[in-house]
Amino acid sequence: MDYLEQIGMQAKENSILLGKLDTETKNSALRRAAEYLEENSGLLLEANRRDRETAQQKGMSQGLLDRLELNGDRIRAMAEGLREVAGADDPVGEVLMMKKRPNGLLIGRKRVPLGVVGIIYEARPNVTADAFGLCFKAGNAVILKGGSDALHSNEAIVALLQKALGDSGLPKTGVQLIASTDRQVTARFMKMNGYVDVLIPRGGAGLIRSVVEGSTVPVIETGTGNCHIYVDASADLEMAAEILFNAKTQRIGVCNACESLVVHEDVAAAFLPMAAARLAEKNVEMRGDEKAIAAEPSIVPATPEDWGAEYLDYILSVKTVRNIDEAIVHINRYNTGHSEAIITRDYANAQRFLDEIDAAAVYVNASTRFTDGGEFGFGAEIGISTQKLHARGPMGLKELTSTKYVIYGNGQVRR
Repeated sequence: MDYLEQIGMQAKENSILLGKLDTETKNSALRRAAEYLEENSGLLLEANRRDRETAQQKGMSQGLLDRLELNGDRIRAMAEGLREVAGADDPVGEVLMMKKRPNGLLIGRKRVPLGVVGIIYEARPNVTADAFGLCFKAGNAVILKGGSDALHSNEAIVALLQKALGDSGLPKTGVQLIASTDRQVTARFMKMNGYVDVLIPRGGAGLIRSVVEGSTVPVIETGTGNCHIYVDASADLEMAAEILFNAKTQRIGVCNACESLVVHEDVAAAFLPMAAARLAEKNVEMRGDEKAIAAEPSIVPATPEDWGAEYLDYILSVKTVRNIDEAIVHINRYNTGHSEAIITRDYANAQRFLDEIDAAAVYVNASTRFTDGGEFGFGAEIGISTQKLHARGPMGLKELTSTKYVIYGNGQVRR
């Protein structure tokens, strides 16, 4: 039995046990894991320092370096995330319906774990703890395949999570990390139908595309975010500038950051200089069409590739449109199904935008940065699903379960 098959077999066996755990046992293990992360922050920071030094030597972009970095606040946030999951309602065993048929059968439906969840992700070590916490609370075993850039960080975090499980009397291999950096190992992982029930990729467009195209295991797509802000003709321009600044620059390396600005041509001359001045505080490069450049000379010419780009950097595309119809067409053509916003004082336009934009989250007069399980009041999340089957939007505990039908009889046979 090789390395990968052993991981798969252990996960499959553990998923049976984890699916039967009572809520307090799970919560106690999660709280212990949170304590271990905080108590060993120095160890985690040292491992992360090694990863960041290597990444800088390789010329990693600022946005990806931001994703890779661990600091005291982020470690505390990871621990607090585990505590939040411990405090959340346990979805496993929830009865969704129960009805009696004319023949006396009682037919019900209840929540059950997915089983073994595989997570393939890039340089975001905080995902390691988040994914474990959510999958574990929902009764699943989890196999993690992080990016090679965060290997030392991920190994250190998983070691602490496994210690917490072991010290709680549970199998350490309820969470496992594939430490190999061999691409062939990742390719084989995506075809482990006999062991893995679902794969969730978290990262850029290239990673998600490779998993979707290369996997024989069912995939839930998450993450890629070419998010737009459309400034309508009736917009409060000062509000629009503040929302744009927040959505673009508050954190550039996240999937709900704004990457594309769409502006009604009637307000382009007034708004774009205002937006450029605000974004200049963070040295954001704006790439636009001819009308945008005419309104604000600091904007450089955009290429066709810019309209669909997820930059994860201090770069923003700028498209001018004649009306809301053109804005909706442009956004639906180039968006990634994540988060889109309109800034307007026109109720009818706001409603059209909400109705006609095809995305998991659609905003009126607010930053796209709020697309997050915690911000929505759902608690921790494993990612933002941008597809339409099984789950859409922030994926929390309930989205990491499936359902089964349970039928009670007293001797009925079908005739």
